[in-house]
Amino acid sequence: MGGFSLELNEDQTDLRDWVHGFARDVIRPAASEWDEREETPWPVIQEAAKIGLYGFEALATWFADPIGLSLPIATEELFWGDAGIALSLMGTGLAVAGIFAGGEPEQLAEWVPECFGDESDPKLAAFCASEPQAGSDVAGYRTRARYDEATDEWVLNGQKAWATNGGIANVHVVTAVVDPALGSRGQAGFIIPPGTPGLSSPGKIKKHGMRASHTADVFLDDVRVPGRCVLGGRERLEARLARAREGLRAGGQAAMATFETTRPTVGAMAVGVARAAYDYSLEYAKDREAFGRKIIENQSIAFDLANMRMEIDASRLLVWRAAWMGRNNVPFTAGEGSMSKLKASEVSVWATERAIHILGGAGYTREHPVERMHRDAKIFTIFEGTSEIQRLVVSRMISGMQIK
Repeated sequence: MGGFSLELNEDQTDLRDWVHGFARDVIRPAASEWDEREETPWPVIQEAAKIGLYGFEALATWFADPIGLSLPIATEELFWGDAGIALSLMGTGLAVAGIFAGGEPEQLAEWVPECFGDESDPKLAAFCASEPQAGSDVAGYRTRARYDEATDEWVLNGQKAWATNGGIANVHVVTAVVDPALGSRGQAGFIIPPGTPGLSSPGKIKKHGMRASHTADVFLDDVRVPGRCVLGGRERLEARLARAREGLRAGGQAAMATFETTRPTVGAMAVGVARAAYDYSLEYAKDREAFGRKIIENQSIAFDLANMRMEIDASRLLVWRAAWMGRNNVPFTAGEGSMSKLKASEVSVWATERAIHILGGAGYTREHPVERMHRDAKIFTIFEGTSEIQRLVVSRMISGMQIK
């Protein structure tokens, strides 16, 4: 009988070291430039595609890990390199997760390769869920989709907000309301193929952090897509809607099904940024002298670093637990996925703030990367469900009550 172990296997350690090397040698040297430029780092994406780090095969290999840890391990290393560039590499994965969550095998085979392109011509994909008046409130979505029987097409109208890769993506995965009377149960996911008329974007939104990652609003003006572009197929959608109209359990809602599978990965992103800030401030504290001694010799600094390490390790363990549970179909009976994202995101904001404090005035300047890490970290407490939403999920799960 095998014993309990937290030791990574050889494949996982090789993956960690490989991705860490790319983060150290390619991402980090480019981080400041692309943060300042606030542009998509296409040269870095190209390099990642050339070595097989960006593409469907890499993502599929990470997902196939029966322990479930390969994806969070790779994600943490990429975000240790730089969050903005890493999100440019990982943003496509959210759209792919949306296709996996609701799509049929034929849809996966047709559209997932289109999300990534190939090493000579890499592409991006976008998952478009949030709207100007509805972020965490998925029941408030206003984008509509109606079926045109005469042409066997879905017609989409509405506006999506804060979409990673929105407007520059090859493939857009969009959630839309099919039956408004059913609220969130009346929604479905749709694939918008490349070059579809009616989809437009005003351009990249300027942001506080994650500046290398493209974020934009997406407008849908009579966007027509083939009937086969509804995720899961029209027949399955109609059956789900019929159950919902009868008051029966209708299955997962489109956006939430995606978020449930990706929250531990967001937690891994946050751990990567927190660890980067910890590593940098630790080395700084060991080198910096004040009042005739290294500043790490002061308890206040040393204790800060000890707390940072402890909280980061605790966050990683929560992420790994949730990732293992998700991969092995173990139910999140206490909201473990949300718990991992909540803990890691709040630790990331706190740890990057402490890193700035340890560096003092130097930490507030762009001469050191911790100020960028702090700006990048804040989004983790907001996107894919705010900290308040995560607490709501956990509290509902542990109480069995509909906490408001």
